[in-house]
Amino acid sequence: MPYQWTRRPAETGPLVAEIDLWPYRSLPKRDFVRFIAATAALVTLPLLAVLGSPVLWGLLPFLVAAVAAIWWALMRSYRDGSVLERLEIGPGRLRLVRHNPRGPDQSWEADPYWVRLTLHETGGPVPAYLTLHGAGREVELGAFLSEEERRALAAELQPLLDRLRAA
Repeated sequence: MPYQWTRRPAETGPLVAEIDLWPYRSLPKRDFVRFIAATAALVTLPLLAVLGSPVLWGLLPFLVAAVAAIWWALMRSYRDGSVLERLEIGPGRLRLVRHNPRGPDQSWEADPYWVRLTLHETGGPVPAYLTLHGAGREVELGAFLSEEERRALAAELQPLLDRLRAA
């Protein structure tokens, strides 16, 4: 799951929990170098046929540009996917902070007693649209998560919010 409890709620005592959410990465950073090396090797295979001829120098800049473009696109994808959401849940305070890759951080705070967690099955921009409503605003939670992950997150968060309301 692309979210992790950094502080799990205790069964007794004041509820304090923290969860970090991030987008799923299908190509981990450790495999990035392997992918670029394999791409470069496959792109240079056709150059073996023209080795020693002037055609090599005509093709080489385009093949280098292709590998460089793939490198740039993947790095841009990593930067854009570096968004992180942190939800802090405590007695009397629920805080959501979104660290954006470009631009300022966004934050939202509310009293957990009044916060309503809603999983919009339909009517949202995506199926199983997850929102928190409180303090006069409705904010989206885990926009980058898959439908199943948003459902699982809602199932984990709802009991915590219910417990805070009961306390």
